[in-house]
Amino acid sequence: MSDAALAARLAAAAGKLLLEVRASGMFEGKKLGKTGDEISNQFLVAALREQRPEDGLLSEESHCDGTRLAKSRVWIVDPVDGTREYGEERADWAVHVALAVDGVPALGAVALPGLDLVLRSDEPLSVPPAPERLRMVVSRTRPAAEALSVAEALGAELVPMGSAGAKAMAIIRGEADIYLHSGGQYEWDSCAPVAVALAHGLHCSRIDGTPLVYNQEDVYMPDLLICRPEHAARVLALVRDILAS
Repeated sequence: MSDAALAARLAAAAGKLLLEVRASGMFEGKKLGKTGDEISNQFLVAALREQRPEDGLLSEESHCDGTRLAKSRVWIVDPVDGTREYGEERADWAVHVALAVDGVPALGAVALPGLDLVLRSDEPLSVPPAPERLRMVVSRTRPAAEALSVAEALGAELVPMGSAGAKAMAIIRGEADIYLHSGGQYEWDSCAPVAVALAHGLHCSRIDGTPLVYNQEDVYMPDLLICRPEHAARVLALVRDILAS
């Protein structure tokens, strides 16, 4: 099985498992989120260690012993991206499975189990055209100040949404045009969404325009921009002006 097919299969299977846990009615709220995280992580880690034992692995829910840093190929997973949304029984949460090669997000899959959908880097879809008034996805609980300022400058409509994966996939699905985040994330929050977005021809970078690099010793990633390529230069210029003011 190819790496891309493996990523998609595992993301889909973990998503199905999470839906079953939620449907059982045994857990709710934060307990549901915690349990879902644990079960999905156990499944993904075990499967990747069995299927790709020579590769490195980084998961939000597993202790990192540092051995991945010596590897060229590293799987980066988020068992439940948007734990709050999952626990609240919303649809805007995701499962991320990605492979970074020499720091580059080479391939990935993002499952949106609440929508019965898996978006993958090896099967790109046609991204719908942007409307006249642009739409920017922002956090439904803590939208970044820079994103709000850029949206105001563009006259863009704000689209509140949960997980990073759901936000990034909203652009591919034609529900949004720009995802600008400056509130801090970690590698597992964006690696799979970026891999999928790049495969769909979208612009992906830090908010200063520099590349996103993965499998670093410090897995904190301060900011992120995913958007249609025709909007990238204008958004980056606006961010630069806002940060300089």
